[in-house]
Amino acid sequence: MCHLLIRTTALVLLTTLGHVNQTVASDRSERIYASEELRVCIWPDYFTITYRNPRTNVLEGIDIDMAKAFAEHMGVKLKFVESSFSKLVTNLKEDNCDIAMHGVGVRDTRRPHMEFSKPYLSSGIYAVGTKGNKRIRNWVDIDKHGNVAVVQKGTYMESVTKATFKNAEVAVVDSFKAREQEVLSGRGDVFITDYPYGTRMAKLTDWAVLIKPNFPIAKTNYAYAVPKGETEWLSEVDEFLKKMKETGQLAAFATKNGLDEIVVLY
Repeated sequence: MCHLLIRTTALVLLTTLGHVNQTVASDRSERIYASEELRVCIWPDYFTITYRNPRTNVLEGIDIDMAKAFAEHMGVKLKFVESSFSKLVTNLKEDNCDIAMHGVGVRDTRRPHMEFSKPYLSSGIYAVGTKGNKRIRNWVDIDKHGNVAVVQKGTYMESVTKATFKNAEVAVVDSFKAREQEVLSGRGDVFITDYPYGTRMAKLTDWAVLIKPNFPIAKTNYAYAVPKGETEWLSEVDEFLKKMKETGQLAAFATKNGLDEIVVLY
């Protein structure tokens, strides 16, 4: 009788513990464990973030490193799903990936469509000019009559640029490539961008120079995005991110990819 009572008690305890574990793990992570695969949306043109190096065809950047660490943390395989900012909402809604890890800016216009993790990067606006432009050597040189600052239409940088520069002309173009063309052609003096893209231009071209503001302007937090309403899965993502910050691994990945200036470690 005593042995039967002990076995029954143990069974109840195991059942209870099993139920607790199931409630702790989100439906999303349970599916990931079942498939043994973490699907991560990336934008392969984002330098230092999720960038396919054209010389090696290998993906590199802070979020490539972080995605690999996340998959290892979960004990599953990693699958990269090529995406973009224009496809971000669709890919999350249609369950094409479990998480978007490509420097997603935390903006109010995106909140109805996705959940954001805690921030891990934060970048204000920067300018990219040409090495041969002797009139513009630093940030304060930009806002002068006769100068032209180029910005992409529809981005948050459009309104910020118009509010920031009172004397320089602000030219609005339709694409991020058009920004470069305007500056290279001489029709524009600088174009406005964020730190990762500005760094890309400075490192990968022989004509561009990154111009930093004297103080942060319109800082935007970058985070990871998960499907709307999946708050339990979001909590697991935040726990992973917290661990990466506390162990110094995020800082190490930021240093490796030249992003010390904008990494968020708190």
